[in-house]
Amino acid sequence: MMHDLSKYSPSEFIPGVKYYQDGHRSPNNAQREDEGVSKAWLHHKGRNKHHFEYWIDYDVDGNSTILAGMKMPVKYVAEMFCDRVAASRIYNKDKYKDSDPLDYYIKGLGHYIMHPETDELLHNLLKMLADKGEEYTFAYIKANVLKKKKTGGL
Repeated sequence: MMHDLSKYSPSEFIPGVKYYQDGHRSPNNAQREDEGVSKAWLHHKGRNKHHFEYWIDYDVDGNSTILAGMKMPVKYVAEMFCDRVAASRIYNKDKYKDSDPLDYYIKGLGHYIMHPETDELLHNLLKMLADKGEEYTFAYIKANVLKKKKTGGL
């Protein structure tokens, strides 16, 4: 069944278009400021497994039910790492440094609901990038992190 999309304006059809920020920050933040929520982000993070927010679920702790981060498969942690590098490159443009993704991560510490092992792996990869560079870190991920997936590790 075909739908007539001509009655929709671009900002109704793709909400993020209305909030484009010329590449210097996320349009999701502008939508949050304007509408109180980013519908684009809710849609995106709920469908993309490389976002730790996708992996938040209820965890039973004794008699109480709390929200907690679930352990992410390493392939999605590697994707999350790449996503953070790409975002830092986009937002920082020619001022990008390999320490930028780590700096952004550190700003958010204490605000994340992430499984401790997922958080540790991401943090270590971001530190490695800052200390040893992109070429070394990507080779390490390919040889050591993603290899675990093929040998049965998470």
